[in-house]
Amino acid sequence: MGSPKTTDVSSWSECVTRLISVADLGTKQLFLVLSPPDRLREQNLALTAELQAAGYRVCVITTNYPYRVLARLYGSAGLDLERIDFIDAITAYALGSTPPHDDRCRYVQSPTDLTEIGIGVTELLKAHSGEPTCILIDSVSTMLIYLSSSSLSKFIHFVANRLRLLNHSGIFLAVEQGLDPMLLTQLVTFVDATIEGQA
Repeated sequence: MGSPKTTDVSSWSECVTRLISVADLGTKQLFLVLSPPDRLREQNLALTAELQAAGYRVCVITTNYPYRVLARLYGSAGLDLERIDFIDAITAYALGSTPPHDDRCRYVQSPTDLTEIGIGVTELLKAHSGEPTCILIDSVSTMLIYLSSSSLSKFIHFVANRLRLLNHSGIFLAVEQGLDPMLLTQLVTFVDATIEGQA
């Protein structure tokens, strides 16, 4: 896996500051970020850097990249891995078995196991109830490989309401033009702001 196009955290932060400002994070909770396909990984890194700079703990639900790949990318970008938790729904599925225990990551057997992902979200939010936390789903588009639009919409609606009730933030990252119109319409109604990533 190659390095992202941009290797400087400050330039990621500058990019995302134009997308989600600290002021926005203070007044809005939920965001749908639509990224160009070739910049999805870079947007993930940029969003995580910006959230950390704003004092947030980040919980990444990944169906796109395995936890160890993301952890390596975040580490090489200078992000604080002690303030990032992972729910990895792709590694066990790809390997056919659950990897050894890791304190920073909860492995889920399959991207289709929404119940287990939901339990992981609930447990992480409870564990960090005393600090500002943001759930980052990477990516809604990848989840559509494994799930119907209807199932995915119900899951995102569940996560969005859980976050609102517990007063936490959430970012749903998706490829622009990668969602069918009905799903996109539903997701837009679940969030406080829809933001198009930089090309």
